[in-house]
Amino acid sequence: MVNKKIAALHMNNISLRRIWGVVIACFFIISSYAQSSVIPQPNSLQLRDGYFTFTPTTAFLATDMQSFQDAITARDMFLFCRTGLAMKTLKKPLPYTPYIEIRNDSAQAIAGAYSIDILPEKIIVTGYGTGGAFYGLMTLMQMIENPFSGVYRIPCGHVEDQPRFDYRGMHLDCSRHFFEVDFVKKYIDYLALYKMNTFHWHLTDDQGWRIEIKKYPKLTTMGAWRAGTMTGHYRDQTYDTIPYGGYYTQEQIKEVVQYAAMRHITIIPEIEMPGHCLAALAAYPEFGCKDTTYSTAMGWGVFPDIFCPKEETFTFLENILDEVMALFPGAYIHIGGDEVEKTAWKESAFCQQLIKEKQLGDENGLQSYFIKRISAYVNSKGKHIIGWDEILDGGIAPDATIMSWRGEEGGIAAAKAEHHAIMTPGDFCYFDHYQGDPLFEPLAIGGYIPLEKVYFYDPIPLALKADAAQYILGAQANMWTEYITTPEQVEYMLFPRLMALSEVDWSKKENKNYDDFLRRVQVHMRMLDKMGTNYAKTIFRPAYSILPTTDHTGVLLQITAGVNAKDVLWFMSGTGSKEYKYSEPILIRDDENIKMQDPATGTYVTADIHFNKATGKQISLQPDPSKKYTADGPFTLVNGISATTKPNWSSKQWLGFSGTDCEMIIDLGKTDTVHSVTIGYLEDKLSWIWRPAAFSVELSNDGTSYATAGEAQIPPDDPASLRNTTIHFAPTATQFVRIHIQYFGKIPAGNPGAEKPAWLFLDEIMVE
Repeated sequence: MVNKKIAALHMNNISLRRIWGVVIACFFIISSYAQSSVIPQPNSLQLRDGYFTFTPTTAFLATDMQSFQDAITARDMFLFCRTGLAMKTLKKPLPYTPYIEIRNDSAQAIAGAYSIDILPEKIIVTGYGTGGAFYGLMTLMQMIENPFSGVYRIPCGHVEDQPRFDYRGMHLDCSRHFFEVDFVKKYIDYLALYKMNTFHWHLTDDQGWRIEIKKYPKLTTMGAWRAGTMTGHYRDQTYDTIPYGGYYTQEQIKEVVQYAAMRHITIIPEIEMPGHCLAALAAYPEFGCKDTTYSTAMGWGVFPDIFCPKEETFTFLENILDEVMALFPGAYIHIGGDEVEKTAWKESAFCQQLIKEKQLGDENGLQSYFIKRISAYVNSKGKHIIGWDEILDGGIAPDATIMSWRGEEGGIAAAKAEHHAIMTPGDFCYFDHYQGDPLFEPLAIGGYIPLEKVYFYDPIPLALKADAAQYILGAQANMWTEYITTPEQVEYMLFPRLMALSEVDWSKKENKNYDDFLRRVQVHMRMLDKMGTNYAKTIFRPAYSILPTTDHTGVLLQITAGVNAKDVLWFMSGTGSKEYKYSEPILIRDDENIKMQDPATGTYVTADIHFNKATGKQISLQPDPSKKYTADGPFTLVNGISATTKPNWSSKQWLGFSGTDCEMIIDLGKTDTVHSVTIGYLEDKLSWIWRPAAFSVELSNDGTSYATAGEAQIPPDDPASLRNTTIHFAPTATQFVRIHIQYFGKIPAGNPGAEKPAWLFLDEIMVE
């Protein structure tokens, strides 16, 4: 294999003279301000007078095998572009010939570290440890200036750089939707460009088994295919009948692994167990807990089907892992372990007897037993497991690494137990979530993770002291593909958020600056245009918040986002066609429709504000809403903006509460006569969101003594998902309105989330 690699490098040497032409062609669109174009931000970039200028005789100097490999890879990464300037490849410099030399200095062994010295006559890129020289090349390419005169140059200076974290990851789910090898390679190219070093390849799940296992051919002849696919959103429960599937042969897997290795990227395969295994059971039902047949899932969600922890099952899984581990040379195998519905274990006489024999306590203990057995087997082969944070339940397996997705708690628990953890919390690192207003974005699963939120994420939780923080390896973002069906849509959800993630993982906290980052993002968008990449332009769309006025007699509309926020033009419906340039929050004291438009791109949003007696008033709320659905805080309920369910309920106008009642007090500011109170709420049973059970209204003139004005039970089975319920009462003079809302309670059997506490989602509160 080594001899073949060397031969391949020599065969490709004839193409090295093209590398810098390709590099220049790709980056001719990069800004002439080198210090504002590099992503991720280097630790230190110092510019000096003078330039290194490319000439027809500029040479590329590579004197060792790693240098050749890095040069070849850099060339291959930019085949999106046309060759511009041909260069010779030299083993030693020639007189009067400017050159770029790549060195590898492993003596310091700082993984990913590099330095660049740029002089008028030469450039030296030095890598210190794995990947360093390659990362230096990525930085150098982004520093090339183009004065649009045919003279390509790089300002003289010095760069010193190394990553903040050793683990810099990105995930792609190829089970829900399958992506061909060519796109997987392109995805890897994107990661390499931004100095990511780990590709988490999600290869098996309920909706499809995507990796060839020679010992069990039915995994791909049957498990890789489903009879149809869910269309629209999960809540619609609609399906097509078009057979869907695909898988990667072992030869293709080897090809992708080698491709990634050339880009200093390690691939971590994920083979799901003990849950999310419906595709495997469709092929080999004997390893389930029920005497039945199974079908590869057509829809999304969590299914009750699960591997039965029989000896035959462990043999089956160990044989699969043998073939998987032979294909992936990295240290880690991801075994899933998430969202395990244990009902089948509860109903299985075998499982209950096993729990008793092994003194496991309960089904959580059985899951821990399952994971520990698999972990021990993987360890016996010289590798380690990674699992989602649910593998903490019942006791963590020795040597296991935790991938913390249900918030930071799993990573914190793992680090305190001296286990390594990778931070990938859903509130910051799920790139399948919306990055802008759902009204303007392609259909997604839900959630809201804009570019800014990714950028300001810190993988080191505040709850960890330094001795525990050392166990946090880095951060990863996940690209689940239930609603992402094409390569173009993957790109749209990836960019520009990948750029933000790269600075989270690479750059020093003290070097980060969001405004400067946005400028660099716009430079890279021009590069993506050249590459034909479909990226999101969401950052150009104005975004706004509604704030209270100091006297609580109106509301203020504040434009809070958009690259060109300071240049946004706006007008009120009552002002005709007269436009104003945004400079300060806009005061609104009556019903109004405001349009805000970015003049550079023409993207716009509108705010439709409707007043009632509660609008803009002071409001207190107990308890706090869930961190996932906080909107703009309690004031959201009286800001004059009503939520919507179109295209879905992922609107920042909802407050969400999990398994709890809530109570609010609205101060009208003075005594006023009121006769009704209306609450807005949502019901989406498939998403565990249920209508309130009841609500009541109390009134007070002093904020201390309250009298009940009315109570209402919420009617069941209303066909509308977005609902309003009103309590009417005799006109009453009051200043304070107290509203108590009772959540539904536990979700009834036969529904998604059965026996779990229902979510309560609230919208605008209207007092008339």
